[in-house]
Amino acid sequence: MRSALIVVDVQQSFTRRPYFSAERVPAFLAAQNRLIEGFQAQGLPIVRVLHASPGGDAGDPFAPASGLVKPLEGLRDFSAALEVRKTRHSALVGTGLDVWLTEQGIRQVVVSGIRTEQCCETTTRHASDLGWQVVFVPEATLTFDMALPDGTPLRADDIVARTAAVLDGRFARVLDVAQTLAHVRSAD
Repeated sequence: MRSALIVVDVQQSFTRRPYFSAERVPAFLAAQNRLIEGFQAQGLPIVRVLHASPGGDAGDPFAPASGLVKPLEGLRDFSAALEVRKTRHSALVGTGLDVWLTEQGIRQVVVSGIRTEQCCETTTRHASDLGWQVVFVPEATLTFDMALPDGTPLRADDIVARTAAVLDGRFARVLDVAQTLAHVRSAD
């Protein structure tokens, strides 16, 4: 089964958001880079997805005019088999990614990137609903602390755990980096 890695929104834009915290970034980048290295070593395609706000001005860090819609510093350099810019949460909406995956004979996608519960989870659910087998790699995703509607803090670790729990066995197979690379090796 041919697999592709989808690297979702690992971009400089997030460093300008008020909720950004660099605390979890080193561990995230180490995992994300191991995943990229593993796919490169196996000669498997890697898709770069960047979020770009339509019509935004230079003050919007997700607007192309900001100069921040580019890979996050520290992300391993890779030659993307495809690069898309999205304007929605799912990388499969309006980007042509679904067409490309089909044309390439990709039957399984591996989802990683930023934000765990937002664009990564949405892309995972969407890909599953469209018929792809999906591997979700929480270790290679990043999110930030949030607050519940009543103001109660919600830690990033809890968000990641919740996302993994709701996706596993329903929309995706949830694996760590080492398990993912072993799984992809045996599947391709």
